[in-house]
Amino acid sequence: MMNIKKLILLFSIFLCSGYWAMAQNVQAIKYSALEKMLRQSKDTVLIINFWATWCKPCVEELPYFEKISKKYAGKNVKVVLINLDMVKDLNTKVKPFVAKNNIRSSSIYLLDEPDYNSWIDQVSADWSGSLPFTLIVPSGKNARKTFEEPLTESQLEKEIQPFIN
Repeated sequence: MMNIKKLILLFSIFLCSGYWAMAQNVQAIKYSALEKMLRQSKDTVLIINFWATWCKPCVEELPYFEKISKKYAGKNVKVVLINLDMVKDLNTKVKPFVAKNNIRSSSIYLLDEPDYNSWIDQVSADWSGSLPFTLIVPSGKNARKTFEEPLTESQLEKEIQPFIN
């Protein structure tokens, strides 16, 4: 009887460790790290999506960013997902959400900056702060394209094409 309990315990630990390992790619960053990413996009088209686990339209469009990330892997396109949940929820909500939804191909960060007013205008003067928000930063250009609404898969593909070709 004791061996069965040990086996069940070990199996449970094994399953949980795999679950958490998939979600380990999410890390908390400060705005300065995001700003550095934005400045270093000289040879890469950055597609940055701001989202939250509690935002239904955000969650609905996440698979489109995942598809774009996979489709353009190895090309000068990088998808960055910036989560805006509370930093205290990183391990209890965000990482489990990412693992459950099998989000792996994009770079995923939780922005640890609770005072949104201190950085939103720095991302884009066109952003009121509502979610979802997508920012396309073309390589080597200062012009940025912003979307303060959910995007469909075809819209996202259409919007990035001029910057890729």
